[in-house]
Amino acid sequence: MTAPRVLLPLKAFQWDKVWRWRTDLTGIESMDQCRHTLEQHNWNIEAAVQDRLNEQEGVPSVFNPPPSRPLQVNTADHRIYSYVVSRPQPRGLLGWGYYLIMLPFRFTYYTILDIFRFALRFIRPDPRSRVTDPVGDIVSFMHSFEEKYGRAHPVFYQGTYSQALNDAKRELRFLLVYLHGDDHQDSDEFCRNTLCAPEVISLINTRMLFWACSTNKPEGYRVSQALRENTYPFLAMIMLKDRRMTVVGRLEGLIQPDDLINQLTFIMDANQTYLVSERLEREERNQTQVLRQQQDEAYLASLRADQEKERKKREERERKRRKEEEVQQQKLAEERRRRNLQEEKERKLECLPPEPSPDDPESVKIIFKLPNDSRVERRFHFSQSLTVIHDFLFSLKESPEKFQIEANFPRRVLPCVPSEEWPNPPTLQEAGLSHTEVLFVQDLTDE
Repeated sequence: MTAPRVLLPLKAFQWDKVWRWRTDLTGIESMDQCRHTLEQHNWNIEAAVQDRLNEQEGVPSVFNPPPSRPLQVNTADHRIYSYVVSRPQPRGLLGWGYYLIMLPFRFTYYTILDIFRFALRFIRPDPRSRVTDPVGDIVSFMHSFEEKYGRAHPVFYQGTYSQALNDAKRELRFLLVYLHGDDHQDSDEFCRNTLCAPEVISLINTRMLFWACSTNKPEGYRVSQALRENTYPFLAMIMLKDRRMTVVGRLEGLIQPDDLINQLTFIMDANQTYLVSERLEREERNQTQVLRQQQDEAYLASLRADQEKERKKREERERKRRKEEEVQQQKLAEERRRRNLQEEKERKLECLPPEPSPDDPESVKIIFKLPNDSRVERRFHFSQSLTVIHDFLFSLKESPEKFQIEANFPRRVLPCVPSEEWPNPPTLQEAGLSHTEVLFVQDLTDE
C-alpha cells in the first residue's frame, strides 16, 4: 500500500476541513469521534485518514491494537545477505594526524555517553520502551525529515511497522525498513545524498514498500530492538519467505546511491523466486479454494435438486393419498346414503296403511307412470292424505330419490309433501281425484 505524503498538521480551529474530512473521506457521523480521532493523530489529517483507511481494509488501528501477538519477523536465518560499508580510512599525513588527535576525545566522549546511558537505565526506564502513539512517531519523523532534507524522498509508509509487515505479506512485496540514527555522524550525508537521490527514489517507489522511523522514537526503538542493527545508517529488506516474514538483506554504513541500487537489486533478484513461488502457491490455493467452492456449490445444487425431487414425490404421494381418501370417503358416504335411503324406504313401506279392497266404494284406483316408463297400480282411500301416495312411491325400489306427482286433467302438481302453501297436504278427495286416476311421476333428482 503506497500512502500519500503527509501535509502540515491541521489546526484545531479549522473545523470546516474537519467536517469535510469526516463526511467525505471516512464516513464518520459523530463529530466527537471525528475530533477524538484527529487528536489521537496530533491534528494531522493525512495520518488520521491513512489510519482510518487501514481500518476499513481490515488492518487494525494502532489505537485499537488486536489482542493477538504482532506479526513476527524471522531474523535468525543464516542465509541473510549482509553488506556493511566501513568508514573510509584517513588519507595523508594531515588526515592521520587529525584522526590520532581526535581519537582520545572521541573515545572518551562515547565511553562517557555509554556509561551515562547505562547508569540512567537503573534510575529510570528508557521512555522509548513504551510505545503509546506509533502513528504519531511516524508522522513526527516524516515532518522532521522533510524539514531537514526536503520533500524529495521515497514515499514513506504511513502506518505502523506491524501494518507495513501485514501489507507487504498480503501484497507479496518487498519491504525496505530504514532506521534513522539522529546522533550518528553519517545519517545526514546518507539521507541527503543517498536516500534522496532521484534514482534511489524511483527504485524504492516502484519496487517495494518503504517504512522509516527514528530510533529516538518509541516505535523506531522497538523496531531496532527487533532487528538488532549494529551501526547506522541501517536498512533491512524484509519479504515473505517460507511463509514467514523474513529479513533477507541487511545494509549498514554510509552506502552511496549507485551501490545502494546495486545491493537492493541484487537482494531482490536473489529472492524473487520466493515471491514467485509464493504467488504461484497462493494462486493454486485460491484456485483450489474456488474449485472446492464450486464443487460445494454443485453438491449443494444437486442436493437441493434431489431434495426438490423428493419433496415433489412426497407431495405427489400425499396428493394421491388424499385423493384416495376422498374417493374412499365419497364411497363410504355414498354407501351410507344408500343404506339410509333403503332404511327410509323400508320404514315408509312399513308405515303405509293397508290397501283397500276393490269393492270398497271409497277406494281410489291410481295408476302411476314412473320415469322409466314402467307402471305401478295401487288402491288408496279417499280419506287418506296425498302424503300416503308419496310414501308409497318413495318405498318402491324403481322410484327416484326425489320426485313430484303430476295429474293430467287438469295438469297440475299434487301437493304431496308439506310446504309453506300446504302445511298439511290435502286428502285424495280434497285434491279432486276420481275413482280411477292416472298420475305421472316426475324425476327431480338432478335438479
